[in-house]
Amino acid sequence: MPTVLGLEGSANKVGAGVVRDGAVLSNRRATYVTPPGQGFAPGPTGRHHRAVLLGLVRAALREAGVEPRDLDGVAFTKGPGMGSPLAVVAAVARTLAQLWERPLLAVNHCVGHIEMGRLSGPAPDPLVLYVSGGNTQVIAYSRRRYRILGETLDVAVGNCIDRLARLLQIPNAPSPGYNVEQLAKRGRQLIPLPYVVKGLDVSFSGLLSHLQAVAPKLLESGEATPEDLCFSLQETAFAMLAEVTERALALTRAKHLLLVGGVACNHRLQEMLQTMCRARGAELCPTDDRYCIDNGAMIAQAGVEMLRAGQVTELSQSGITQRYRTDEVEVAWRD
Repeated sequence: MPTVLGLEGSANKVGAGVVRDGAVLSNRRATYVTPPGQGFAPGPTGRHHRAVLLGLVRAALREAGVEPRDLDGVAFTKGPGMGSPLAVVAAVARTLAQLWERPLLAVNHCVGHIEMGRLSGPAPDPLVLYVSGGNTQVIAYSRRRYRILGETLDVAVGNCIDRLARLLQIPNAPSPGYNVEQLAKRGRQLIPLPYVVKGLDVSFSGLLSHLQAVAPKLLESGEATPEDLCFSLQETAFAMLAEVTERALALTRAKHLLLVGGVACNHRLQEMLQTMCRARGAELCPTDDRYCIDNGAMIAQAGVEMLRAGQVTELSQSGITQRYRTDEVEVAWRD
């Protein structure tokens, strides 16, 4: 029964979690929150993670009831993500692995989301829709790789939502995406927005730039409310995602759709995908909300799979990378 400590910190969330043989023993997390209208820069985010990570590790081990000697490996996010936060987490992981004399496991952040979704849901071989602040991908497994069938051609859907939140001065706590979702529930007017789908790929940059151009005038004139803008963005962006995902279901003939990433928490997105899946005779498998948002347990679970497959990371190969595509990883633990 491998027991692995996982450390995540690719963006504004930093976490430590312990997983043992498919059971999540602990999952501690902290978030760097900026004032309304602001995003998070790499430097301050990295300093936040440096200040709290060791405390999270201690809390995760205490909650799991394990000592360092009980661990079989230390996993960390190698990438993709923001340079400074990734570097902080990698440095802590390397130090702990050497101090405790345990194997080091460098995990692809995107693969961590997928493996956590597979662990917590009933879909062993699903089509995957991965939606977050940094990534938007439609993924299927084939021949030891998670193949990217379609993706965003520019900004990720979560980043698009976050930037609308900044434009509207929506608070960043608990998260801008959650606050946009709540406002969207009160929206009553669907404002026409650019809708760009190219095969299995999507593009959100035109939608975002159009909103940035027209929102001030619409709000000032009273033609639209912030709620209407949030509603319109969600309906348009999520319809684009549903369209490309339906195409991918038809292509792969998959019977399960696994929804992962921070935006997977959005209930309106789940509702639209559920309607589409029912029409196609497929089952939607959204990841548990506790594991949609970036967390250490998902990195630990991917680390467990890597450890079982003998994919241990040498110290000399443990550098971070801000660009690390999902399909670069050899998925040796799957047939």
